Amino acid sequence: MGDPKKLKKRYWTPMHPWNKNAIEEQKKLRQEYGLQTRKEILIASSYLKKYKDNAKRLIALKSAQAEKEKQQMLHKLQKLGLLAAGAELPQILGLQVQDILNRRIQSITFRKGLARSMKQARQFITHRHILLGEKEITSPSWLLLKKKVWCDSNLPPLLQMKLILKELASWKNHKRLQEIKQGKRAKKRLQRKEMKRK
Repeated sequence: MGDPKKLKKRYWTPMHPWNKNAIEEQKKLRQEYGLQTRKEILIASSYLKKYKDNAKRLIALKSAQAEKEKQQMLHKLQKLGLLAAGAELPQILGLQVQDILNRRIQSITFRKGLARSMKQARQFITHRHILLGEKEITSPSWLLLKKKVWCDSNLPPLLQMKLILKELASWKNHKRLQEIKQGKRAKKRLQRKEMKRK
């Protein structure tokens, strides 16, 4: 066995940590989007800064490789729902941190009326009550692609997103969730047995 992989830092801290205006703005964002720590805001701002720096670099370049990278970056941001179709490179410089926070699955769950508050939406996600297809989403910061957003009131389009909400006073929903988990475990056991027979 080799040494464990060292995880890279996903965010950059500001040059001056005790900026009063920045602290007040971050406090408002934490209340508005139901964020638990300042680190979540730094991750979102660093994610945005990476694309802005690339956009500034590509605007100055005129080569074929730069054009290819430009199209790839625009396509990715359009898939994430951060840019509209047909957007140009300078429009990336106009994006704000709120645009990133609005694409989090926590924010979308609340805006669609599936939770009473941002904190409740976060609780549903961390307690594994939200599924994308057969995949449990446990991270509130998951950035949802544009094509994966609900098209009907309850059902999603391509990924067939299934939302399982456990009400605090409802045993029926809790029991159903347990049955789904047990069914998955039983399926995995059968697959293991078949692999052993082979």
